[in-house]
Amino acid sequence: MASTTVTVPEVALRSGNARPMPAIGMGTAKFPLVRETTRDAVLAAVEVGYRHFDTASLYGSEQALGEAVAEAVRRGLVASREEVFVTSKLWCTQCHPRLVLPSLRESLRNLQMDYVDLYLIHWPISLRPGLKVFPAKREDGVPFDFEGVWREMEECHRLGLAKAIGVSNFTTWHLDKIMATATVPPAVNQVELNPVWQQRKLREYCAEKGIHVAAYSPLGGQNWSGEGNAVLQSAVLAEIAEARGKSVAQVALRWIYEQGLSPIVKSFSKERLKENLEIFNWELTHDDLVKIGQIPQKKIVKAANVIFSPEGEFTSVDLSDIEIVEE
Repeated sequence: MASTTVTVPEVALRSGNARPMPAIGMGTAKFPLVRETTRDAVLAAVEVGYRHFDTASLYGSEQALGEAVAEAVRRGLVASREEVFVTSKLWCTQCHPRLVLPSLRESLRNLQMDYVDLYLIHWPISLRPGLKVFPAKREDGVPFDFEGVWREMEECHRLGLAKAIGVSNFTTWHLDKIMATATVPPAVNQVELNPVWQQRKLREYCAEKGIHVAAYSPLGGQNWSGEGNAVLQSAVLAEIAEARGKSVAQVALRWIYEQGLSPIVKSFSKERLKENLEIFNWELTHDDLVKIGQIPQKKIVKAANVIFSPEGEFTSVDLSDIEIVEE
């Protein structure tokens, strides 16, 4: 078995005291969630070489992930929990200073772990406290207390419950709000990023501030719009893939890796998981990079359609503060 395991490079995080983050992660968001399926997929991922796993309070997959890691240790696939890098996230209904620490403690109970390697604010959106209802009502959006919530994230870090802290879906505008008062700056910003949504402005900002960028939907992600998958159906990527003898997915993931970013890939198929790891022993050419740089840009994940139901009105927040699109 060991001979088929890929060794994944790691990235040192500039902030916090987490172990280095493996350069590719496995996402565990799948709706509807089937606990056994998730657990088995994580175990399969460990077998082929994944050591970085991404979950969230919202996904409901923390328990299955925790069980899989414990089982991997029992089977000797990893020597201990310390060999695995686990990310979880604070949901919008919990984005209130008094709820941050209790929410992380709840995630740790689900995971059956003493700490997470990375804890992220899932969205720069605060909803009235209560049950996680998805999609949320527009009138449940409330102003986000960036200073207060981040202070409590720092407390999670100080207590050693989160080895590093960060954010997700934050634009430069939202990051400015955090950076203005942060003692411990965010280590990571996890955002939608792929060859069709390259986020140049945000990447430049994060590089300047020492914030590592992780890429969700690296292969075009959920088909939110019903218009097909612009990454996997890209003629530019298909042409490069053919010339390199690789799959379109491998080209997209390699491009992300060469930009110094970390893709979070979601697949529950062992073959696909393995294929997605085979991106570290070859390179794209200068021409390939130029062609990818010219792909027309298109954002898919928008808070208004993903988090909120289309009905109702925003009564105490301004959608323009949430839905900021930067190329």
